[in-house]
Amino acid sequence: MAANNIVLIGMPGVGKSTVGVILAKVLGYQFVDTDLVIQQQEGQLLHEIIAKKGTDAFLEIENRVIASLEVTDSVIATGGSAVYGKDAMRHLGEIGRIIYLAEEYSVLEKRLEDISGRGVVLREGQDLHDLYLERTPLYEKYADIRISESGLDVEHTVEEIVKIQNL
Repeated sequence: MAANNIVLIGMPGVGKSTVGVILAKVLGYQFVDTDLVIQQQEGQLLHEIIAKKGTDAFLEIENRVIASLEVTDSVIATGGSAVYGKDAMRHLGEIGRIIYLAEEYSVLEKRLEDISGRGVVLREGQDLHDLYLERTPLYEKYADIRISESGLDVEHTVEEIVKIQNL
């Protein structure tokens, strides 16, 4: 399969889906939200899967679903926890360029005042700051490109991606 997809990774609340929809329109690509694919395949909302099956089972489901994605000419927005799935991240790297949308913790904290209904994978006793510290190195590890969203609105983020991609 050709590696012509654009994959967006980053923390919850960074705007992967919002940027992804607009970027797909600009490029004439399809838009794929892996959280929605998981919900469709499992027949449950993310937070329901996590509540009923547990965090580890959810991560296994997410890894399996993403690793089996067969898409071309698509912008793929992943869930923030996708970076825990080695098979998923290897597959995404094979089918596209991985772009890490980075944002400062203070901004994410304001955007995510109530994360309980978002289906965010938090382990027992973990808070958003812990999650940020744990995931940031993983995003950096898997990213082909890092875009700092500090001071950028959605349109400027899309412009940056298009410019970097030479599209």
